[in-house]
Amino acid sequence: MQEWKDYQAANKDRFLNELLELLRIPSVSARSEHKDDMLRCAEAVKKSLLNAGADKAEIYATNGHPVVYAEKFIDASKPTVLVYGHYDVQPAEPLELWHSGPFEPTIKDGKIFARGACDDKGQFYMHVKALETLVQTNSLPVNIKFIIEGEEEIGSSHLADFVKQNKALLKADVILISDTAMISIDTPSIDVGVRGLTYVEIEVTGPNRDLHSGVYGGAVANPITILAKMIASLHDGDNHITIPGFYDDVVESSAAERAELAKAPFDEEEYKKDLEVNALWGEKGYTANERTGIRPTLEINGIWGGYIGEGSKTVLPSKAYAKISCRLVPNQKSAPMEKLLIDHLYKIAPPYVQVKVTPHHGGDPYMTPVDSIEYKAASKAIEATFGKPPIPVRGGGSIPITALFESELGCKVVFLGFGLDSDNLHSPNEKYDIVNFYKGIETIPYFHKFYAEMKLS
Repeated sequence: MQEWKDYQAANKDRFLNELLELLRIPSVSARSEHKDDMLRCAEAVKKSLLNAGADKAEIYATNGHPVVYAEKFIDASKPTVLVYGHYDVQPAEPLELWHSGPFEPTIKDGKIFARGACDDKGQFYMHVKALETLVQTNSLPVNIKFIIEGEEEIGSSHLADFVKQNKALLKADVILISDTAMISIDTPSIDVGVRGLTYVEIEVTGPNRDLHSGVYGGAVANPITILAKMIASLHDGDNHITIPGFYDDVVESSAAERAELAKAPFDEEEYKKDLEVNALWGEKGYTANERTGIRPTLEINGIWGGYIGEGSKTVLPSKAYAKISCRLVPNQKSAPMEKLLIDHLYKIAPPYVQVKVTPHHGGDPYMTPVDSIEYKAASKAIEATFGKPPIPVRGGGSIPITALFESELGCKVVFLGFGLDSDNLHSPNEKYDIVNFYKGIETIPYFHKFYAEMKLS
């Protein structure tokens, strides 16, 4: 609608500057030293929602970082959209790899470089500005609620309890999330699903202290060597995960679904060039897009032990550690998969070391039916602003709370993401294209419009 475009065009510089201010707050949920920053960011989110036209906005304490809730009601007969996002961000390390300060947002070549630029401050803030657009043009077609949490990057540790305790507050007809990516600005797509997650940490202990590797080496098991052997055994020669029962609950994609997925443009040479790798790796029998969307995975997210300082130290270490995550697909459930992984790690541990496995966080996979009005409204909104229908794809990442949202609140989740896979999420030099930021603000009002029309028809 022209009035939306006119309002957004007149305020685009302010919209961008407000986002930059939000990005300057180092809201790192994983680090205790940022506790005050988390509170400051929650206050900033609350203020932005009130300024955008919310009837009320409140900060709710949890046993961890707070949740920001806001709402704008126009008519009880209208459908209600619950917008979910998160204001917490990943740690910025390694800092030396950033080209500019992670919390000093820098614009270069039409892109915002900052931690949280795309994941998820830039994306949830599109919804704040879309609300402002609709309120200021007196054209809001739905009731809108917001739940912006501060623990997504650490597994939404306390959000489940908040949701279960506040079902009436969060009651809605659909949940709208922008925390995913599209293929490109020229080839729009919508994630119809996200993978689940299981995450554990393993500690392997050998001798009761670090030892001289010359005096004891060869007689005492080296925990790093043992850990490396354990990790190596988790995949076979075809890069198939070897844990017994790991694939038992996997819903195999049909030939038709794989054919649809293959329609998404993918340039393998450009993919390799961007990542500076000579060849791709993964489970035999599947394409790169299938490996990152419809197949489960097991990855080592970190590994350490022994002496890693400058120079040499001939030491046989007492301990070695690794962090291991599994991405899950329908119908794999996080809790039983966590137990399966932990039990297997204990089983394969040899007797000359002690092993301790600590679970961290997880979440179940989620799928949005493409024949639902929720998806159809999102697809129509993309087509209205991009001039072409989006391609439905499977997202490789995880949003731990999505499956619980549907089970507890009884409504579907639809993903409307505007990031790109190349936006360096969780990596140094995270970025977000300003064009995508504005395109999201332009598109979201159309979702509300089309969803209201479909829901009330």
